Amino acid sequence: MWHSRLIKKSAVMRPLPENVRVLYFASDCVEPYIKIVKFGDTKRRTSLCSSVESEAEEAEYHEEDDNGLPVLSDHSQLLDDLHLERLVAQMPARTHGYPWHLVYSTAIHGSSLKTLYRNMAGLDSPVLLVIKDMQKKVFGAFSSDPFKVSKYCYGTGETFLFSFSPDFKAYRWSGKNSYFVSGNSESLQIGGGGSGFALWLDAELYHGASFSCATFQNAPLSTQEDFVVLDLEVWTVHD
Repeated sequence: MWHSRLIKKSAVMRPLPENVRVLYFASDCVEPYIKIVKFGDTKRRTSLCSSVESEAEEAEYHEEDDNGLPVLSDHSQLLDDLHLERLVAQMPARTHGYPWHLVYSTAIHGSSLKTLYRNMAGLDSPVLLVIKDMQKKVFGAFSSDPFKVSKYCYGTGETFLFSFSPDFKAYRWSGKNSYFVSGNSESLQIGGGGSGFALWLDAELYHGASFSCATFQNAPLSTQEDFVVLDLEVWTVHD
């Protein structure tokens, strides 16, 4: 709010309060016209602008984080930066910004589905299964739930399949059924309905198969419907 008034004549101009500003001098013998500045309003406006700018900077910072590649707890034998970039873009937002931890690797733990289940006991976070077959084709699945032995199918519509050969392709839930993941001591199965499982692995994690299925309406992930595993890794995403 602006105010102006004529201050009484004085030979010497009195010191002005901090919140008073000179507008102009009418003459040499008359003290100036002044305005009273409400610093409270000015400070509030400055504070508000600072807050908005800070929030914008913070949003930009988080956006840059989301666009970055995940931090891996261990070196991957199967994933490079291009793989990571493509996969992160497909994964649900709740997984972004968290490091990836290697839970199972055939290069480290040997080839055993039983060991894979054991290493995931107690986990409550999504997992990423990555396979390289003898034809050097890389493919796999993101599962909303860790792999386990169960009488029934488990998982949610966040689960999807992917393949990197010849180009990256992701197959998301079709809504046709909910046969996301199932597992027993003899095999691990992902997807179902139609010709067979979208991805099937035996107890030794050595022989596998991939068919078109209703769950994801996918093409076979491997070069051949029946394949042999060269390397296999499972990563979990959590803080």
